[in-house]
Amino acid sequence: MRAVIQRVTKASVEVGGQTVGRIGDGLVVLVGVAKGDGEPDGRFLVEKIRTLRIFADEQGKMNWSLVDIGGSVLLVSQFTLLGRTSDGRRPSFDDAAPPDLAQRLYEQVETGLRAQGTPVETGRFGAHMQLDLLNDGPVTFVLDSRQGSGT
Repeated sequence: MRAVIQRVTKASVEVGGQTVGRIGDGLVVLVGVAKGDGEPDGRFLVEKIRTLRIFADEQGKMNWSLVDIGGSVLLVSQFTLLGRTSDGRRPSFDDAAPPDLAQRLYEQVETGLRAQGTPVETGRFGAHMQLDLLNDGPVTFVLDSRQGSGT
């Protein structure tokens, strides 16, 4: 699984002109699921999202995690994170998981975060969405479960 995480002071997501998710301080997390991903990949993302120390402490150093600041997550599915752009002009999405697997693992991440007490708002899986966010820093990281302790 791939995730782009952005530290934000506020963010919201709309579907069809209606706001379906909104957070204050926390993280916007865009999640893409690859073929071959499984539950260990989802568990990896949950742990990293909650504990990655990317929030500033009193000295301005990145020493605090989402848990430390009591922040929220705006979780948005984004299969385009698996797009391959090396050949031609049109991205290939051959590496993206089929929608049923992708939705199951996306929901596993949502459930895992909530189960550990993290407030989570979401977009709508498979919908066309508009995302509005104020990136704080800017601070943005890419996580890949296959480069961590996932599968």
